[in-house]
Amino acid sequence: MAVKSFQGEREERKKIEQPTVLVKDIMTTNLILFTIDQSIHEVMNSFIKNKISGGPVVDDRGKLIGVISEADCMKEISDSRYFNMPILDKTVGHFMTKKVETLPASMTLFDAASKFHDTSRRRFPVLENSKLVGQISRKDIVIAAINMKSQNWR
Repeated sequence: MAVKSFQGEREERKKIEQPTVLVKDIMTTNLILFTIDQSIHEVMNSFIKNKISGGPVVDDRGKLIGVISEADCMKEISDSRYFNMPILDKTVGHFMTKKVETLPASMTLFDAASKFHDTSRRRFPVLENSKLVGQISRKDIVIAAINMKSQNWR
């Protein structure tokens, strides 16, 4: 005698496709921008006032030419003590990092997390069609991950 199931036929579950979270979905777009001729004193005050630790440096057309961070300032503050030279009269151009790593706006959250993991960077400027459109930080990635439900991970 064959054993029959009392459950009947099961309905096939349809997988619901969740959209992939991209850098442009979670990046900061309201940026504090700096220029090459701003004094480092002004920049450090801006860091404190805006509770940020760095930002993009742009030319007069808004093109990304570097980044300035607290870490850039710390090196110079340390060196100024050694050489007994004040730094506060110098400009961003003396301190900024000129070789800037960027991320594309179309990169996935997970690829961006991997990029952060592989580098010591705390933030990346975000480009779309070679234009600065935002900035993404480690914190942005963490917040987005917390806000995702487990079925969204892909």
